[in-house]
Amino acid sequence: MQPIRFVLKVGGGKAINHEAVADDIASLWHEGQRFILVHGGAALTNEVATALGHPPRFVTSVSGHTSRRTDRRTLEIFEMVYCGQLNKAWVERLQARGVNAVGLSGIDGRLLEGPRKDVIKVIEDGRRLVLRDDYTGKVERVNTALLYLLLDAGYLPVLTPPAISYQSEAINVDGDRAAAAVAAAIGAERLIILSDVPGLLRRFPDETSLIPRLPRNGLEAALAFAEDRMKKKVMGAAEALESGVRQVIFADGRVAEPVRRALAGYGTVIE
Repeated sequence: MQPIRFVLKVGGGKAINHEAVADDIASLWHEGQRFILVHGGAALTNEVATALGHPPRFVTSVSGHTSRRTDRRTLEIFEMVYCGQLNKAWVERLQARGVNAVGLSGIDGRLLEGPRKDVIKVIEDGRRLVLRDDYTGKVERVNTALLYLLLDAGYLPVLTPPAISYQSEAINVDGDRAAAAVAAAIGAERLIILSDVPGLLRRFPDETSLIPRLPRNGLEAALAFAEDRMKKKVMGAAEALESGVRQVIFADGRVAEPVRRALAGYGTVIE
């Protein structure tokens, strides 16, 4: 089995050039490189949830991290968008380019598995609240046997949250941190995270403040200035590096040849 060179996480931002990403993926795949694709889709999920009369709600934990409030109805919408429309759109794009892609959620084959949080402690209007009906968790186990089975047979795995809990419940997990868990479990050399910014910005949204190189020991300090979704990406990078991934790259998904550019070191390289 050829080593897995990288895991590619593609965000769901509208500005990302998904066709250019698909072109790049197909080109690299046809060259014989082997990798895994993980995709997001928060922006479309928010739109669909609002249209269905159940708009997104975000909560801030006592530690200061913001996340999606995932009640059962939100989880159902999440599954509809991520596992349905977006996952199959990626498979369709890649099949059109001659890549035999297979789309899977973390639920399928218990691909991404971990604990559901019993309670979530949040701050709302200055008050501490405890949420007990939330379907969120984290990835602790990856079914690498299933991934190798697909890769050995010539398929490109296209993965998406949600994951599955140890009690067999669907759970919302962060896509960037899930991709980090996959990269670590599969022994990938690199984790590439494409989004709608050129990398980690010291003064968001000022793109001239891009940090091109960041040592691993600089990640904790980066949490102080990383904005919004980038905080979770920084956390995912730290987890990947701690688990043996050699390099993490935050790169621009809006440009031509975004994956090749990331592999060449454009963006923020952390190692």
